[in-house]
Amino acid sequence: MLNPTMLALDSTTMVLVLALGNLALCSLLFFFDYGAVRTPAMASWSLSRQVQAASWLLLCLGGARVVPEPLALPAGWALLIGGVALEAGALWEGAGSARLRRAAVPLAVAAVLVFPVSYWIDPLGLRTLAAALLLGAFYLMGAAALARGWRAASMLQRALAIVTALLALVVAARGILVLVMPDGWRWLSHDLLRQLSTAAFYLLMLVGAFGCLLLARERQQVDLARLETSDLVADVANRRGFFRALAPWISLARRPGSATALLVLDLDSFRRVNDGYGHPVGDVVLRHIADLCKRQLRDSDLLGRLVGGEFVLLLPRTGAEEALLVAERMRAAIEATPVKTERAMISMTASFGVTTIRPDDSNVTLLQRARKRCGAPRTRAATRCGWRRVPRPSRARRARPQPATACRVVIGPSQWRPILGVPP
Repeated sequence: MLNPTMLALDSTTMVLVLALGNLALCSLLFFFDYGAVRTPAMASWSLSRQVQAASWLLLCLGGARVVPEPLALPAGWALLIGGVALEAGALWEGAGSARLRRAAVPLAVAAVLVFPVSYWIDPLGLRTLAAALLLGAFYLMGAAALARGWRAASMLQRALAIVTALLALVVAARGILVLVMPDGWRWLSHDLLRQLSTAAFYLLMLVGAFGCLLLARERQQVDLARLETSDLVADVANRRGFFRALAPWISLARRPGSATALLVLDLDSFRRVNDGYGHPVGDVVLRHIADLCKRQLRDSDLLGRLVGGEFVLLLPRTGAEEALLVAERMRAAIEATPVKTERAMISMTASFGVTTIRPDDSNVTLLQRARKRCGAPRTRAATRCGWRRVPRPSRARRARPQPATACRVVIGPSQWRPILGVPP
């Protein structure tokens, strides 16, 4: 059983601690990433902390009789409620819900207007009830934002959500006890609950400040790790990310089991797109090709971009014949779907090289073999998917070169249609 004397705290001292703690936090936030452009969520969260610091300072001045209590108490508690509401909105904005972020602003305004009315009606009972319930509700709103995406959330985010929710219930319990049991319940008196509520405010300040800063730092580290293995232009894995995912499958190839296929996709005449229309148009083409390929892949397949217009695909548990079918579907989809840009409609073709992982393969040998088979179809009369090298035609059967003109259409993997308006 808890004894109220065990938790006897000077309320004026605790309010002073809360005021100084929030002011120190605001000063540290001012120098945190000084000069850098902050995200809207971080900017809103910093503003909410400034409002809470001003509210605790005003309550401290009111308790010290520096500011008249009839002015300091309603204004201080109203600012505190508004600051907590803004903090909850910032957490929802950080969680990716702008709609709830916008809803937090009118809720904060309504709460700020409701509290002074309740204070003037009943400066003791109704004021305690309104402050506890409103603050508890907004703290729970922030905890719900932290708990969003629970399965994909980190352990730090889950811990922050649980601790914030428990402390919010402690804050709201004071108002609930006043409403349900005005005389208290057994050993849980109003004075003890007031002490617990003050301690909860102090812990919420620490958890909310350092926890959210650590969470923002954790998310930055996750973004940096994603940038190391992702290609931002095509929104696929980059060279490092693809080879990192490929390594376990090369190890599994030394064991008996189903085969794993590797495809190399090389866009024909992609350099001409960059030279003729600029790199922004080339980026549009890369994203278009990546989207077309993703539609033909399974969830277990992996698409990556090596360099320029060269893509590579990993097809786990797929043999050579099945991989050829996948490559043929992609080839047909690329050839049948022109890329729509602001300057022109660009028709692209691609050549594919298909191979399977062998027990003695490495990243270098595997990629070299796929690239050689990707180069084989370039000697043919049309774009195809290469599995085996095709012998070069004899001199007697070689076609005589024709003069290049601006309207000539070259049939083959280096196809450059007249719609581009540039010579092949």
